[in-house]
Amino acid sequence: MIDAWLDDEVPRLNRAILDGDAPPGLLAEQAREVLLPHLPAVCRLDQLEAQRLVVRLGFVGASVSRHYQEWTPNGRHHPERAFDGLLAGAGEMPFRDYFAALATHTGKGHCGRDSYASLVRWNVGTLQVHRGDECLAELPGVFDDGRIRSYTGTGSEERFFLLVKQGEALELAVNEVLDPLTRDGAGLVCEDAVGRVRLAAEILTALRQLFLDFAASPPEASMPAEFFMDVFRQFAVHWTEDDIPPSGALDPEALKRDFLLGIAIPDYHRHVRRIYPALLDGERAVLDDLMTQPTLPERLLSAIDVAADDLAVADPADLDRLLGRHPALADWYRLLTEHARAAGAHLMLSKKFLFKPQRQRDANGLGDRPLVSNRSGTTGMNETFLERLTRARQDHLLSGLQKAIKAPRIPASRVASVSVAQVG
Repeated sequence: MIDAWLDDEVPRLNRAILDGDAPPGLLAEQAREVLLPHLPAVCRLDQLEAQRLVVRLGFVGASVSRHYQEWTPNGRHHPERAFDGLLAGAGEMPFRDYFAALATHTGKGHCGRDSYASLVRWNVGTLQVHRGDECLAELPGVFDDGRIRSYTGTGSEERFFLLVKQGEALELAVNEVLDPLTRDGAGLVCEDAVGRVRLAAEILTALRQLFLDFAASPPEASMPAEFFMDVFRQFAVHWTEDDIPPSGALDPEALKRDFLLGIAIPDYHRHVRRIYPALLDGERAVLDDLMTQPTLPERLLSAIDVAADDLAVADPADLDRLLGRHPALADWYRLLTEHARAAGAHLMLSKKFLFKPQRQRDANGLGDRPLVSNRSGTTGMNETFLERLTRARQDHLLSGLQKAIKAPRIPASRVASVSVAQVG
């Protein structure tokens, strides 16, 4: 009964409230009467059950908080009051305390509110990345019913959650392909390394194509921009004044790739550590480790005794001779180029679905949304900062080679051989 109410009734109530067919407090009232008294004691759940309930109750918490803040004067400045009187289980534990205990019980270091991990990775079923018949990576979910849970039960939300997890699965595949090259003594210009670098570039090209295809799809096959701005994003409200709402910026595999391949922003470590509270324990540990290591391009240049500054000022003839001595440099250059191009495609999605429509609204005098601003991401990154990140990925350590390398497109047949599909 609990699962069915969470999966079906919460989206129905949200649609009714947003359409004006039900009062904004109805979902909280129904949760108080129908759901919360029947929640199990946290200690009775195993870790998988706790993860599933974190996903489901995350939608409840976000919905209750959104409707409260949207309809209560100054509610946005006291978001925690949305949960007043919401008591969970036979022990009548305050909702946020129950959720925090549940999150701890997952054993994953999940924070005390909904997160990227719960909304995307755990919510969407298990995905596998294949190249032909070979499975390159698997990104598990915690449900095996093929269903994608969402705020309003609409296809737009389900498609978007799936897109984001597909992107993360491809990023995971890239990172797992490159990971052996980070080990002490690993060769970076040998045949095995070149094979890995080429494969990683193919996967990144597939990632870029995934973003481009979604952007090119009609609204009924993707998500209308106005729905993204006015409905979907407005559930990413604060539960407490200083917490971190869910965001694509919390995708750990994208963060890992930046530290593997490098990003020319001196304070990037500080930016990533600022969002640590919204990540899982294992994600923070991996990122901490990567932050202390030289990037793969730094290792590469050190291995062949070449300085990045020398690449920047070398003339084409010198670069041709260098490439003749170390032909693997061309493959590494293409990998870093595809890394930057994938980031550019992601920025394009942000512009299409968020920044450009909001600029048009501003030009028309319509202003911004009062809850979750559409002038920046939910972690506060605005368009200018995202453009800076994209330029930093383009300004990689091997960018000086562009004077000598005409990077050919990876054949479409090789990109098409990379696929990501839901298997659970």
